[in-house]
Amino acid sequence: MRRALKPTRRTFLAGSAALAAAPAIATAPRRLLAPTPPMGWNSWNSFATTITEAQAIEQAEIMARELKPAGYDVFTVDIQWYEPNASSYEYAAKPVPTMDGNGRLLPAPNRFPSSTGGRGFAPLAARIHGMGLRFGVHLMRGIPRLAVERDLPVLGAGTTARAIADTTSICPWNPDMYGVDMRKPGAQAYYDSVFALLASWGVDFVKLDDLSRPYDAHAAEIEAIARAIARTGRPIVLSMSPGETPVVRGAHARAHAQMWRISDDFWDEWPMLAAQFTRLENWNPYMGDGGWPDADMLPLGRLALGKRDTKFTPDEQRTLMTLWSIARSPLIMGGDLRHLDAATKARVCERLGHAVAGFSNEGIVILSPPRERLLAALEDAIDPGAGGEESLHSWQVLSNRTATLDMLRSAGTDSAAAPDGDAGSLRYLGFFQGDAPRPQ
Repeated sequence: MRRALKPTRRTFLAGSAALAAAPAIATAPRRLLAPTPPMGWNSWNSFATTITEAQAIEQAEIMARELKPAGYDVFTVDIQWYEPNASSYEYAAKPVPTMDGNGRLLPAPNRFPSSTGGRGFAPLAARIHGMGLRFGVHLMRGIPRLAVERDLPVLGAGTTARAIADTTSICPWNPDMYGVDMRKPGAQAYYDSVFALLASWGVDFVKLDDLSRPYDAHAAEIEAIARAIARTGRPIVLSMSPGETPVVRGAHARAHAQMWRISDDFWDEWPMLAAQFTRLENWNPYMGDGGWPDADMLPLGRLALGKRDTKFTPDEQRTLMTLWSIARSPLIMGGDLRHLDAATKARVCERLGHAVAGFSNEGIVILSPPRERLLAALEDAIDPGAGGEESLHSWQVLSNRTATLDMLRSAGTDSAAAPDGDAGSLRYLGFFQGDAPRPQ
């Protein structure tokens, strides 16, 4: 008897790297830090630089209650948690970050009072872990400019911040850091000390900014950061930001990180969403096996320091969630969860029924309307109760192989008879062709 396959978003995202099997990527066996695309919440879209400990705990409690059952489990405090006077989406021209005596950033105690006494983020991380969530932080590439100005010693390296800094390597949009010259003695020791501190706090996820562009100029630091994480012995997921990461460096990105941004910051504007169709198509060969091209956060719900709600229409929100899901982008919610309404929750947590068929852990095939052919082919693998039939009007993802229907039927039969984790003959055939139509 054929089994009905009704995948949740988490079981869909748990599909294997067969989705990215063309071209195949040779990789040595390794422990996967992110066997599925990470799912979580990040403070940037709703709090900018301003989030406090009390606000973080409030968001995390809502996340654990409302989103964790759907698989969202990474809670991340974004940029400038070390800046006592952070107040908006703008950065102070000459910041005075909170640091230790070795130039390592610490939480600002006026915003994160549990960090006092040298405890750093350890108390907050423990509280987040107690909710069943993982704890993440944001960092900028490099070493604080203030540490270089003060020429602070690098922990255990016999050198100083000024000696290892590359003062010509600066972020064009943030004034916090200088790059680290990895040719200098003690440069690796600095990154080792930073990630050892994060690991001691219980950090599980690091979003590292000013890294993916210009990629080649930062490649030595990318490699140093990956080494530093490995040396901690803690399974810390690395997310490289912002993009767009050059596709020709996909193999390098996969080798050193678990997520990498495919674009600059993504916000709730249709042209930005339409552009992600092509970017995700381009990145598809590098998706899977613990590496995930990142289309950026989900700007849904209440945004921008509480000043407005998302500008995406309901159809555009559905398009966003479906595209991110079929392309297996990480799903990182950005809206203020204190204002999470039923419709937004349904869109980010709903079962993957609309326009997507999941087959065990092997992969998916995406087809375009006509709806009758699609629904006939998907049969019981699609969950009509999730609104799948209605939502097929909203947009199209076009198959680029005429044999897709036959392969889908064959795979459906095989997957129904095969044990979990084996979908028989189903392999990824590719998707996206032509322009992404705006939902009407």
